[in-house]
Amino acid sequence: MKSYQLIHQLIDLVAQLEEENQGQEVSIQDFTGFLLNKVGDPSGDLVNSEVRFGSNDTAALEIAYQLDNNIGRLFVFMSRYAKYYIKKALEGTSLQTGEDFTALAILLTHNHLSKSELISHNLQEKTSGTEVIRRLIAAGLVRQWDDVKDKRSKHIAITNEGRELLYRVFVDMNRVSKMITGKLSIAEKFTLQYLLQKLENFHLEHYEKKTITTKADLISFMGDNSAGK
Repeated sequence: MKSYQLIHQLIDLVAQLEEENQGQEVSIQDFTGFLLNKVGDPSGDLVNSEVRFGSNDTAALEIAYQLDNNIGRLFVFMSRYAKYYIKKALEGTSLQTGEDFTALAILLTHNHLSKSELISHNLQEKTSGTEVIRRLIAAGLVRQWDDVKDKRSKHIAITNEGRELLYRVFVDMNRVSKMITGKLSIAEKFTLQYLLQKLENFHLEHYEKKTITTKADLISFMGDNSAGK
């Protein structure tokens, strides 16, 4: 069993803890604190748990397994899995992407929005957001009209056809959501939801205030943030 390697590592760690405590009996609480400290130690042994990585460049692996980098990579993987499942769920409908679905869902909860408002709510760039709206209008799922006060501005709203389609798609998207959360327990789901919402609050503030618009902004912010730690 592949788990034997992990068991041997745990035994070695328990031995290290006992040595630090001069042979005194240790509790699970003691070991938990010791293990968390080891996991957070960048000088600790590198454990390659990523099946996509080889072992040719140890320096690159050490960078990849830094805590923030590891979390970032896992976020990218999760988004790609979700995108794949969503694509399958939308098969046979006039919705092509997850962005089509979320744009229509946002419109469902508003009487109408301007195009720019919808693009912003959907967390998209103007070009890709405009293309999503164009597809929805062409499919008859969204209607648009001129703003009476500003002819340059367009308002959009979901149509009855869009509403009917969305409620049919909701059934399959619920299955997607359950697939994404995998075999997590209810307690784990609540923990994950709490942490993701905390991250969402952080990033949404930066998105709305447009604080990160260039690479220089990103470097500047993270430099200041690191200095404050």
